[in-house]
Amino acid sequence: MIPAFHISEYELARVLLVDDDPASRLTLKTVLEAGGYKVNVAASAAEAVGKLDEGEYELVLSDLQMESPEAGLKVLAHARMMDYKPATALITAYQDSHPDPARHQKSMLISPEDVPGLLGKIADLIAERATRRMRRELRLAGV
Repeated sequence: MIPAFHISEYELARVLLVDDDPASRLTLKTVLEAGGYKVNVAASAAEAVGKLDEGEYELVLSDLQMESPEAGLKVLAHARMMDYKPATALITAYQDSHPDPARHQKSMLISPEDVPGLLGKIADLIAERATRRMRRELRLAGV
């Protein structure tokens, strides 16, 4: 007999995608969902902060420049303060908007032109987060 599986046993990794450009947001949401992720979207830093406070995400992807030049960095800073510690990354389609790597060492920049590369980087970020969480839980359990 084949065992019955419940959808809750195989929850999709939750991603919060933050981008003020509707076309970019829809395209990236579609690509991420096709890649097997559950995607929530926000069109501004304020909306993203609200969603971070309401739900839990494995990954937060944010455009760098939205309502202000560093709105994306503010979103990622807020995400890093959450108890559940999501993985974070900046995503941008503009080559000239790269953040200064010396200033923002914890911000990974992902460019969406290469879809397989994009999905690979996202999978790596989520896997690294899961590994960190497992190590932290084992350390707290004294193992």
